Amino acid sequence: MDDVDRQLLDLLQEDATQAYAALGRAVGLSAGAAHERVRKLRESGVIRRTTIDVDPAAVGAGVLAFVMVESSAWMGDAAEDFAAIPELQEAHIIAGSASVLVKVRTATTEQLQNVLRRLYEIEGVSGTQATVALETFFERPVPTDA
Repeated sequence: MDDVDRQLLDLLQEDATQAYAALGRAVGLSAGAAHERVRKLRESGVIRRTTIDVDPAAVGAGVLAFVMVESSAWMGDAAEDFAAIPELQEAHIIAGSASVLVKVRTATTEQLQNVLRRLYEIEGVSGTQATVALETFFERPVPTDA
């Protein structure tokens, strides 16, 4: 991956609907060359998917919480159990006093409480600690200059 690929990734993370002609102009390539580079980035797995950024509050998911999940067993084999809870946006195995960190979006705190109950149904889960976000200052795309 070179600097042109990184520039393309930055532009696509800003707006994935940009035409290849516009992408090419921005990085000094033809539309065809920009298209080919993006195709290769997809095939190699650098671009995992193309999606849109939806305002969670506008679709009834305005409550954001981060939940530390404590366990009595290794949780590395429980990915499917976590993925089965649709309100979980992300789940990460972590180091520290908890085993898993999950990002949860719900419409109400009552629904968040229900999600916490469902987390306890996962074998090995022994506790949770939820932190509700009051406001999000920003969310960044993945840096490409790392």
